[in-house]
Amino acid sequence: MAPTNYLLTNPVAMRKAIETRGDSLVRGFRNFLDDLQAGNVRMTDPEDFKVGENLATTPGAVVFRNRLLEVIHYAPTQPRVHAEPVVIVTPWINKFYVLDLVPKKSMIRFLLDQGLDVFITSWKNPDASMRDVGFDDYLLDGVDTTIVRVAREFAGVERVHAVGYCIGGTALAMYMAWANRRTMPRTPCQSPTGPCSMTLVDFHKPGDIEVFIDESSIDYLCDRMARKGYLDGGEMAASFRLLRSNSLIWHYVVQGWLYGDSPPPFDVLYWNMDTTRMPYAMHAWYLRELYLHNRLIQTNALQVAGETLDLSVIRQPLYAVSAEDDHIAPWRQTFAVNNHVVGNKRFVLSSSGHILGIVNPSCIRRSGAIGRPTPSARTRQTRGAGARKSMPVAGGRTGCAGSSRARGTRWRRVRPPASASRRCARHRAATCSRSSGQSSGLVAGEAGRVVQGDAFALNADQARFAEVVKDARQGFGRQVQA
Repeated sequence: MAPTNYLLTNPVAMRKAIETRGDSLVRGFRNFLDDLQAGNVRMTDPEDFKVGENLATTPGAVVFRNRLLEVIHYAPTQPRVHAEPVVIVTPWINKFYVLDLVPKKSMIRFLLDQGLDVFITSWKNPDASMRDVGFDDYLLDGVDTTIVRVAREFAGVERVHAVGYCIGGTALAMYMAWANRRTMPRTPCQSPTGPCSMTLVDFHKPGDIEVFIDESSIDYLCDRMARKGYLDGGEMAASFRLLRSNSLIWHYVVQGWLYGDSPPPFDVLYWNMDTTRMPYAMHAWYLRELYLHNRLIQTNALQVAGETLDLSVIRQPLYAVSAEDDHIAPWRQTFAVNNHVVGNKRFVLSSSGHILGIVNPSCIRRSGAIGRPTPSARTRQTRGAGARKSMPVAGGRTGCAGSSRARGTRWRRVRPPASASRRCARHRAATCSRSSGQSSGLVAGEAGRVVQGDAFALNADQARFAEVVKDARQGFGRQVQA
């Protein structure tokens, strides 16, 4: 009901109409019609971007594909790479290329330039045929036997460095607990760079979305999903925009409809509008077990893929990243992961919000509060318990006790430990080179096709796994020397 949301009570809109002799109103009406046709108040013009042309342009290839996802391996940019590759589990509520928007905002490109070998998940956009796909399928067919196994077989190593973002980080934390219990002591992942980036494991205070978390709301949503077999991405995006309606809805109504301004090109907003669907079984389970009942932090209360989960069995090093202004995964709640794992831990608080807090270019100076909890300390925080006590730090903002503030992007701190690098160089030196004429078209063609939500054929099943890996190695001209 703000006066600025209406033409006659918005002095700026009226002045623009007079100065342009009504042309701003004509442009605004055209913007209104375009939004009406799109079924949404556009935050940016979809015609300004195309995946594979001016977004997600880092060269790479799809090296594995199954019913749930494609695994993309990026072409190394350095002549030598760390032997143990980095695998990134992206959230399936959005597209993978959030970490590879444009070159200066591409965390993928930065990691490659540091001599790391990078694999990433590109999840299939579900349709009604995937209504019964559950979280067990995402963990087993998406994380364990797919990207982790592909990276290990491709590089010829026992372990990988695992990174997870948003829900992908939650899935990775659950996988680490599952794998430590299932394959201990030879867990195929270690996590010096994760598993948590903007990730919740304790859903006691899940942020602004908490207004939708109650039994009746989840029952209503599950009934809607049951009828269609999935949750439409547009519905989820609309819910998140309603949580911040002033900045994510009415700002664009005023700028576009009343002022007549065209939506500015903004890569992050384009990615945010490029939504995906959620399969009914998986999403209903996720909402009830994690958001509603908060069972992940309860010892052995949650069973996944035949194992009961206990986060305290995760002994791999943890590097957790959160953002000060994140309203989807609030940093005071994401910090709780330190209360449930027992290995060495470092918590980094970045600036900005849920997306820009992780897409933090190395060419821009940012601030972050870095906390280092005592590695041997282990406390439990259950639903209803208060947040960890905090204290003011430099700059007048709030951080965890014992933290310090550092300038610059946290990207520069995301790399394997020095001891691991020396061990890799001593046991297995990997020499990588690009074949002449190697094209990045596979990222734009293969992965980009999935990004657009098209279905794909099952042409990389278990029987052809070794052949796929061999062909992918030859495609990059990679030679591995013992």
